[in-house]
Amino acid sequence: MSRPAPVAATRGRYVAAFVGGLLVANSAPHLASAATGREHLTPLAGRRSSPLVNLVWGAANLAGGLALVRSATGPGRRWDRRLVAFEAGAVTFAAWMAASEAMAPMNSVPVTSVPHGDQTTTAAPASAR
Repeated sequence: MSRPAPVAATRGRYVAAFVGGLLVANSAPHLASAATGREHLTPLAGRRSSPLVNLVWGAANLAGGLALVRSATGPGRRWDRRLVAFEAGAVTFAAWMAASEAMAPMNSVPVTSVPHGDQTTTAAPASAR
């Protein structure tokens, strides 16, 4: 018969799963920027981080997130509530990124309204195309 894990150890696994979700979610835009050859803000090289720097940063986030998730898993082959903690971390990161880019665009080109006949369409400034 196995003993239940102490509360602090269980809480630590939920925290590890949550932070793992944050890091895995953070890896996606950096890896996508690297794959498409675009610049994207990183703490390594700032706002004009090259695709190579984004590849390194994205890979580091992915590796760290997966390591945390691996450390958070319990016995057995199925997830338990830690999957919810992982997903909450990913959703938290996505919401934070969406809100921060909407309020202060750091990685995207602001969209402007361009009149087009009877309709108004949106387009990036000519300098960004």
